[in-house]
Amino acid sequence: MDVVTRLSKEHPVVIFSRSTCDMCHSMKTLISSFGANPVVYELDQMPNGPDIERALIRLGRNPSVPAVFIGSKLIGGANEVMSLNVRGKLAKALMDSKAIWVWRNT
Repeated sequence: MDVVTRLSKEHPVVIFSRSTCDMCHSMKTLISSFGANPVVYELDQMPNGPDIERALIRLGRNPSVPAVFIGSKLIGGANEVMSLNVRGKLAKALMDSKAIWVWRNT
């Protein structure tokens, strides 16, 4: 878990993903659509990917990916991120973490 904690604190938005995961792609696209530039760790392309995936499962992620951290806080997976978005709170979370500076919903 130390690796997950360290990596999630290094950037405003961190997504742990797998390159073949459709929901992971959707989360990357959604967060990028706000103008944020998430750091994405593709676990299936990392030598320590299986270790990170086990750590995410210990944090309560099942399935382990996507795992989205905003402001070094584990937001959750696709359901939790989509819920934030539907409730109009995703932009605020991104702004609070300094991932984006302004957001104007047009």
